[in-house]
Amino acid sequence: MKKVKKIKIKINGEKKSVNYQSSLHDLIYSQKIPIKKVAIELNKEIVDKKKVKKIKLNTNDVIEVVHFIGGG
Repeated sequence: MKKVKKIKIKINGEKKSVNYQSSLHDLIYSQKIPIKKVAIELNKEIVDKKKVKKIKLNTNDVIEVVHFIGGG
């Protein structure tokens, strides 16, 4: 059985291990985050949601996901 290489990242302050070569989209999907209802920050830069499938995660990446909340 082939062992999958893992990398360590931090999402919303919580440390996680993900598969090497995972995309930001893979992470968002695995966390069941509704991508249309959030803003995503990767290493203190806002991410264009059209590019999440192309962005590969790297060791020690810091991701913050902010949910939009309606109100008045």
